[in-house]
Amino acid sequence: MLEYTLADDYLERRAALRADHLALARAAHERGELLLAGALPDPYDRALLVWIAPREVVERFVEQDPYVVQGLVTGWTVRPWNVAVGGSSGAA
Repeated sequence: MLEYTLADDYLERRAALRADHLALARAAHERGELLLAGALPDPYDRALLVWIAPREVVERFVEQDPYVVQGLVTGWTVRPWNVAVGGSSGAA
C-alpha cells in the first residue's frame, strides 16, 4: 500500500501534471503491478495506491511520479497490506 499526503493546493495544481501522472499509473496497472489508485476526497488530503509488486517497484514509481517530483505530494509511505478478503488473499 502506498499512501500519499497531498499538498493543500493539490486540486489547483494537479491539472498541469495529471496526464503524466495517470500515464505512469496506467502503465504500472497494465504491467499488473498497480491494482487500484485514487485520491480521498472531502478533504483531498491523501491518496491510496494498492500494489501487487515488490517494494522496489513502488519506490521507483514514487521517484518518477510528477506529483511527487513537483511537490503535490508532501509525504509518502509504503506499507505491506495483508489482504484478508478479496484478491488472492489466501488467508484462512
